[in-house]
Amino acid sequence: MNVDQATDLVRESLTVMLVVSAPILIAALIIGLVISIIQAATQIQEQTLSFVPKILGMGVIAITVMPWIGKMIMEFAQRMFAGGA
Repeated sequence: MNVDQATDLVRESLTVMLVVSAPILIAALIIGLVISIIQAATQIQEQTLSFVPKILGMGVIAITVMPWIGKMIMEFAQRMFAGGA
Protein backbone atom coordinates (compact mmCIF):
# COMPACT_ATOMS: atom_id res chain seq x y z
CA MET A 1 0.00 0.00 0.00
CA ASN A 2 1.47 3.32 -1.02
CA VAL A 3 0.75 6.77 0.31
CA ASP A 4 -1.97 7.54 -2.24
CA GLN A 5 -3.90 4.39 -1.39
CA ALA A 6 -3.60 5.07 2.33
CA THR A 7 -4.81 8.64 1.84
CA ASP A 8 -7.78 7.43 -0.20
CA LEU A 9 -8.62 4.84 2.46
CA VAL A 10 -8.51 7.43 5.27
CA ARG A 11 -10.59 9.89 3.24
CA GLU A 12 -13.21 7.27 2.40
CA SER A 13 -13.36 6.00 5.99
CA LEU A 14 -13.93 9.55 7.29
CA THR A 15 -16.61 10.11 4.65
CA VAL A 16 -18.40 6.89 5.59
CA MET A 17 -18.18 7.84 9.27
CA LEU A 18 -19.73 11.25 8.62
CA VAL A 19 -22.51 9.85 6.42
CA VAL A 20 -23.35 7.09 8.90
CA SER A 21 -23.47 9.42 11.91
CA ALA A 22 -25.36 12.22 10.14
CA PRO A 23 -28.95 10.99 10.74
CA ILE A 24 -28.40 10.59 14.49
CA LEU A 25 -26.68 13.96 14.81
CA ILE A 26 -29.35 15.71 12.75
CA ALA A 27 -32.05 14.16 14.97
CA ALA A 28 -30.27 15.47 18.08
CA LEU A 29 -29.95 18.90 16.49
CA ILE A 30 -33.62 19.13 15.55
CA ILE A 31 -34.85 17.82 18.90
CA GLY A 32 -32.55 20.21 20.76
CA LEU A 33 -33.76 23.13 18.65
CA VAL A 34 -37.42 22.29 19.27
CA ILE A 35 -36.85 21.91 23.02
CA SER A 36 -34.93 25.21 23.09
CA ILE A 37 -37.77 27.03 21.32
CA ILE A 38 -40.27 25.54 23.79
CA GLN A 39 -38.05 26.57 26.71
CA ALA A 40 -37.73 30.09 25.35
CA ALA A 41 -41.48 30.38 24.81
CA THR A 42 -42.37 29.09 28.27
CA GLN A 43 -39.37 30.65 30.05
CA ILE A 44 -38.45 27.32 31.62
CA GLN A 45 -34.67 27.41 31.78
CA GLU A 46 -33.90 23.91 32.99
CA GLN A 47 -30.71 22.62 31.33
CA THR A 48 -31.50 18.94 31.84
CA LEU A 49 -34.97 19.16 30.24
CA SER A 50 -33.69 18.46 26.72
CA PHE A 51 -31.56 15.47 27.73
CA VAL A 52 -34.27 12.77 27.86
CA PRO A 53 -36.03 13.70 24.59
CA LYS A 54 -32.65 13.85 22.79
CA ILE A 55 -31.61 10.43 24.07
CA LEU A 56 -34.98 8.88 23.18
CA GLY A 57 -35.05 10.50 19.74
CA MET A 58 -31.48 9.51 18.96
CA GLY A 59 -32.22 5.95 20.07
CA VAL A 60 -35.30 5.72 17.85
CA ILE A 61 -33.40 7.12 14.86
CA ALA A 62 -30.43 4.81 15.51
CA ILE A 63 -32.71 1.76 15.59
CA THR A 64 -34.57 2.95 12.49
CA VAL A 65 -31.48 3.51 10.34
CA MET A 66 -29.48 0.53 11.68
CA PRO A 67 -30.01 -1.63 8.53
CA TRP A 68 -28.77 1.23 6.34
CA ILE A 69 -25.78 1.84 8.63
CA GLY A 70 -24.91 -1.86 8.55
CA LYS A 71 -25.14 -1.90 4.77
CA MET A 72 -22.86 1.14 4.43
CA ILE A 73 -20.26 -0.34 6.80
CA MET A 74 -20.37 -3.73 5.09
CA GLU A 75 -19.92 -2.17 1.64
CA PHE A 76 -16.98 -0.14 2.93
CA ALA A 77 -15.42 -3.23 4.52
CA GLN A 78 -15.81 -5.19 1.29
CA ARG A 79 -14.12 -2.42 -0.70
CA MET A 80 -11.36 -2.12 1.87
CA PHE A 81 -10.60 -5.85 2.01
CA ALA A 82 -10.86 -6.20 -1.75
CA GLY A 83 -8.15 -3.58 -2.09
CA GLY A 84 -10.28 -1.25 -4.21
CA ALA A 85 -10.79 1.59 -1.73
